Amino acid sequence: MLDFARIPAHVALVMDGNGRWAAKRGLPRLSGHNAGMAAMKKIVERASQLGVRHLTVYAFSTENWKRGGDEVSGIFRLLILYVDRELAELHGNNVKVHILGDYGKLPPDAVASLEKSLETTKGNTGMQFNIALNYGSRLEILRGARALAEKVASGRMDADGIDEAAMSDSLYTAGMPDPDLVIRTSGERRLSNFLLWQSAYSEFVFSDALWPDFGPDEFDRAIEEYQGRARRFGGR
Repeated sequence: MLDFARIPAHVALVMDGNGRWAAKRGLPRLSGHNAGMAAMKKIVERASQLGVRHLTVYAFSTENWKRGGDEVSGIFRLLILYVDRELAELHGNNVKVHILGDYGKLPPDAVASLEKSLETTKGNTGMQFNIALNYGSRLEILRGARALAEKVASGRMDADGIDEAAMSDSLYTAGMPDPDLVIRTSGERRLSNFLLWQSAYSEFVFSDALWPDFGPDEFDRAIEEYQGRARRFGGR
């Protein structure tokens, strides 16, 4: 049973299995992504209800550009549809939308839709919904390291001032707590270049459910598993 006094402050999700879900049903891959968007809506609602402060979803990685052009463009169309359709509800529920990654390289209509969501919800004080788009953790860390190097080169920072806090502040997640819990669906057990720095002491739960089948009950069970663990952060 969930302990509502111990809900993780930050939950991160690797939403995996849309393509396999569609293949099992003889459907095109985009049908799987569409079902995945519906699943994401339910999890966003449940996380907000539970009092999760930050929910981060891995929506489109820097490696996903390698997929077929029709699939990539279809994913962006679904993203625009999701944001446009759900923005009023997200805003009404006091959810703040935030983007992790270089989203400016997405198609212009997707960028415009995302920026509308950022502007509309920027003053909200409820759950922060972080969408990782055109995101890769190695590139994020390189970007942060270059920013710190530029500060040192310009004399704005001493090299001795580069510590873990400075590195964390140079990442897309600056100002956020690190994920308490990282969930990956579809039975795969790897991070796939997601929040490598931030997840150093996260708890991991791997679900065999394909993402479109991962509903609020599965989300609750993952949090229950997290609550049953003792977090020692390297101590005893």
